[in-house]
Amino acid sequence: MSAVAATARFDAEQVGLICAYRFAPQQAGSVLDVAGLQQQLAAGLPAGHFVWLHLNLSHSGCQRWLRAVLPALPAAFYEQLGAGTGSTRLEHIDEALLAVINDVTFEFDRSVTDVASMWACATPQVLVTARLKPLRAIDQLRASVKRGAAFASPLGLLVHLLQDQADILIRIVRDTTASVDALEDSLLAHRLGDRRAELAAMRRTLVRLQRLLAPEPGSVFRLLNKPPAWVNDYDLQDLRESTEEFSLVLGDLVSLVERIKLLQEELAAMLNEQTNRTLFTLTLVTVLALPINMVAGFFGMNVGGIPFAANPHGFWLLLALVAGFTLLVGRWAFRWREQF
Repeated sequence: MSAVAATARFDAEQVGLICAYRFAPQQAGSVLDVAGLQQQLAAGLPAGHFVWLHLNLSHSGCQRWLRAVLPALPAAFYEQLGAGTGSTRLEHIDEALLAVINDVTFEFDRSVTDVASMWACATPQVLVTARLKPLRAIDQLRASVKRGAAFASPLGLLVHLLQDQADILIRIVRDTTASVDALEDSLLAHRLGDRRAELAAMRRTLVRLQRLLAPEPGSVFRLLNKPPAWVNDYDLQDLRESTEEFSLVLGDLVSLVERIKLLQEELAAMLNEQTNRTLFTLTLVTVLALPINMVAGFFGMNVGGIPFAANPHGFWLLLALVAGFTLLVGRWAFRWREQF
């Protein structure tokens, strides 16, 4: 255990420990010295105290260190760590809460929206969160803890994380709605152009978010029906309210996806209509040029008896004949266009 403690004290970055806090009742979180964490947990924390560990799974020694320091965590938690992006869920096993939370990755270019998973395990005294990529919601939670936010239990901290996740989703929906409004205004003004790639990218992102986040409210409501014994009513009420808010955001996201789908269909219809007009114009030009091509072909034959060959006004007579025939064909073509 001394080797593990030394690693935690001197080489926290090498084992993937991003941050560690200890919380006391009605107090802000304090930075935790994890060197003696295992002894502290074995001895038992005072009532109302708990710790939060946040780890980076991309470090090779992360899981080994975590198993050594917190061997009492459920085996199911260690089995699902780094298992890849899956549906969001929240469940309890052996009085421990296990969560898989999908969130938007933290990118300096906010126009890039990707989704990655974070794994969490909450017991009465410990909350462990782990991720492979930096995520926006957990970054906001860390900022709240640094600003002095107080939490009464590990579940309260987890509920705050879910609220941050919902806030980020609300901003994504709001920003996407503004972009769709601008595209719709351009479409109504016939100034949209070919923006199908942009619409497809927005719809693809929202559909992926919907697919990954849609199971979250259902799993939370199942947990609310049978919560662990150590969870208090106040945290359950906060969890219920945050889940209801998240369900409303998911509803807005579904509506926005349908709106983008209708906009894509309208844009496709406009492009098809424009293509049809272009093809009709090309066809009309070909039909109008048909008399000239026919006359040029006949008079280009090297045979005798060509009309107007000896007439001094033959060229003008032939030109008047071709022009008249072309006008008749053009009038017929435009009348046919008006019928359709």
